[in-house]
Amino acid sequence: MRLGGRMAAAIEVLADIEARKRPVADALKDWGLGHRFAGSGDRAAIGNIVYDALRMRLSHAWLMDDDSETALVYAVLLRQWAYTRDTLAAELLDDKFAPTLPDLAAFTSRDLSEAPLHVQADIPDWVVTSFQTAFGTDWLEEAKAMAGRPTLDLRANTLKASRDKVVKALDRSGAVATRIARNGVRIAAGEGSSRLPNVTAELSFQKGWFEVQDEGSQIVADLVQPQDGHQILDYCAGGGGKTLALSAAMNNKGQVHAYDADRKRLAPIIERLRRAGTRNVQVHDDVRQLAAYENRLDTVLVDAPCTGTGTWRRRPDTKWRLTQKNIEERQGQQLDALTSASAYVKPGGMLVYVTCSVLPDENDVQIRRFCADNPQFVPQPSLPVWDKLFGPDAPKPHSADGTMLTLSPARTGTDGFFFCRLQRQA
Repeated sequence: MRLGGRMAAAIEVLADIEARKRPVADALKDWGLGHRFAGSGDRAAIGNIVYDALRMRLSHAWLMDDDSETALVYAVLLRQWAYTRDTLAAELLDDKFAPTLPDLAAFTSRDLSEAPLHVQADIPDWVVTSFQTAFGTDWLEEAKAMAGRPTLDLRANTLKASRDKVVKALDRSGAVATRIARNGVRIAAGEGSSRLPNVTAELSFQKGWFEVQDEGSQIVADLVQPQDGHQILDYCAGGGGKTLALSAAMNNKGQVHAYDADRKRLAPIIERLRRAGTRNVQVHDDVRQLAAYENRLDTVLVDAPCTGTGTWRRRPDTKWRLTQKNIEERQGQQLDALTSASAYVKPGGMLVYVTCSVLPDENDVQIRRFCADNPQFVPQPSLPVWDKLFGPDAPKPHSADGTMLTLSPARTGTDGFFFCRLQRQA
């Protein structure tokens, strides 16, 4: 496909997402199934246009003075893909599939610095207050960073391979060591139509040398401070990314219990555990199986259900579907999860609360609510642990008091994550 055809396809997918309010991944998959003539390079380019358009939807529309799908696609190429009006016109010359060029009068005359702040930030206007509370004067920079392309991050599985070994195995993909996570490997996001490598097709992946996992997720798993011989419960285990990281950090010693109420989310963990070579993980899909561990575990990790605002780079469509009702629903689920999981922490043990959200209503506010109702749990300093694990020169997360940490694309170069450790007093 030529560029015009790819643009037309992206416009079609964006219109489908808007009309049917469906996830971008589903819309792209369906388009591919209905247009099997499109090669892998075409599908990657179309996907890149769609994702780039959604990440910066507000600022694109403001600069174009037009929020149509066609205007958004042209804005992507002119703002993000290094095309000029002349080079784009030359590229589309005689391309019968090229969409009609919209009026560029506004684009050539407007200055984004004059736009409303939420437009510059590319976030819903009603979320601005939450970002200001979370990040203070840095909120605009933080929001803009969430509109960039994410890297592809991997975690070397130290049960089978060192990080250096993984980096060498993926050398042709441009893999390098991450800045913070001790076993992290990173592949740059790329620009324009370039596509990320399919690392799961690599022999080294099949051998269990690494897992796909954002660096932020790896960092919070490290901050749990798993030790050989510990008894740990991953209470909202999902697909098992943090379970696997904890198991490897414990050198297959002790025990990790992986539980999730959603069996469908939990199902992939079995194959991942087998490939990784773990021997110290028990998987539970019925909460009654955990009864024997009440008041007995060293650490309980609650990777709570949340709005996922920290993953907006990867799932930009969710940014525009977020509502206050979504937040309130998640708040109830979070407090339920914290309260239920706390029953398994032994006196002196740790209850760890994690979300992939950057909104205070899901993070700081929830910690304060829980501690008010459960005074036996006391927040513990985490910044000293950060320095000990990653070194004093590593980028620092946001933290007002050193106990509650917020990772972010701008500050730590990761997805957005919240982390807090609570110790149960004896």
